[in-house]
Amino acid sequence: MTSRWASFRAGLEEFYAGPYRRTFARARREEDDLFRMVVLAEALGVPDPAAYYTVELMPALYEDFHAWHRRMGMDRSPLEHVACC
Repeated sequence: MTSRWASFRAGLEEFYAGPYRRTFARARREEDDLFRMVVLAEALGVPDPAAYYTVELMPALYEDFHAWHRRMGMDRSPLEHVACC
C-alpha cells in the first residue's frame, strides 16, 4: 500500500513540477549564489557585520566555489587564500 502511495506521489510531482524543472533549478541556483555572496562578503571586501557568524559556513561553500566564480564571470578565484584553479 505504501509503495502505491509513493508511486502516486511521484507521478503527481512529475505532472506538476516536471514542466517547470528548469525554472526551479535556476531559482535554486540563484538563491545559492546569493547565499554564497552573503557568506563570502567579508572575504570579497564588502563590510559584513555578521562575518563572525558566517565564517563558520565557509567550509560548506568550498565544494562549489570554482563553479560559482566561473559562473560569476571571474576567471580566477577572487579570494587570495582559496586557490581552486
